[in-house]
Amino acid sequence: MIIMQTKRPRRLVTRTQIERFPLKEPFHITGYTITDAEVLIVEVEEDGLVGRGEASGVYYRPSDNPQDNAKRIEAVRSRVEAGIDRETLQALLPPGGARNALDCALWDLEAKKTGRAAWQSAGLKEPGPLLTTFTVGANDPDKMAVDACNYSQAKAIKLKLTGQPVDADRVRAVRSARPDVWLGVDANQGFTQASLNALLPVLVETGVQLIEQPFKIGQEDLLDGLQSPIPIAADESAQSLSDMPKLSGRFDVVNIKLDKCGGFTEALAIARAAGQFGLDVMVGNMVGTSLAMAPAFLIGQLCKVVDLDGPVFLRSDRPTPVRYESGMISCPPALWGSPASLR
Repeated sequence: MIIMQTKRPRRLVTRTQIERFPLKEPFHITGYTITDAEVLIVEVEEDGLVGRGEASGVYYRPSDNPQDNAKRIEAVRSRVEAGIDRETLQALLPPGGARNALDCALWDLEAKKTGRAAWQSAGLKEPGPLLTTFTVGANDPDKMAVDACNYSQAKAIKLKLTGQPVDADRVRAVRSARPDVWLGVDANQGFTQASLNALLPVLVETGVQLIEQPFKIGQEDLLDGLQSPIPIAADESAQSLSDMPKLSGRFDVVNIKLDKCGGFTEALAIARAAGQFGLDVMVGNMVGTSLAMAPAFLIGQLCKVVDLDGPVFLRSDRPTPVRYESGMISCPPALWGSPASLR
């Protein structure tokens, strides 16, 4: 008698939870003031092992928030629990926070099941500490100078600007207070051609080395013919891998954020494809906890600029947090994407 063994179907359990982390103080960018980080946590469990992912969503997209993203996860729960893989997930959910949290949870679960860390499965080198920028929110110039000085360990600082005439004083004040640091600026779509042209000599004078997202989404053609001596990075204009062709020739850098593109899987694809379009890569984050920084930290291993300072704005963080020392970020293996034996 021949006994046929059948493959046991996967039994996944999916859970979602929304958590709120108040900020130490309000954070100002163009058109928004942020007072707390509300995040979606997705857990995927199989055979007693649990993978976790976190997403804030993208504040400028309609309904890309933790509440609506939890509903999106619920709508596909049966597909997920039937045994979805990461490749199928890319077609099941669009880029955004819901797919990001679920994708990262699947990577984390795989690491625990297989005993191979996420960086190994992704074909990366073993991760090491990275120089990260620390962000100063848009404010009174003197306040921004004080905030920059409060980042005493920082070797790189990014300033939020708003397209107002006061931007020039903001940049000069911070550069005067911190002549020692790499300096970048981020308009979050707040500049016009006139305001950028007026500010550009000041940015050159103060040694600014990156201008991030000067114009609104859909106005990328305003960069055509611009002879900027400072590299320009696409953030809001670079939502996913499909946006890469339109960035070529206009931007110099693409800012990869897992919440925008929909997870670690697509972030890897963007980082590896950017060079084909003449783009350097940087990695950024929405305000979130160390759990959200951990997969982005792995993407940072491929990047020229790293901007992963989200947890420093929070009053409290995860029990196992990322570490900030001497202007560098490092990530303990136990936080995310490691074998169960390291937890």
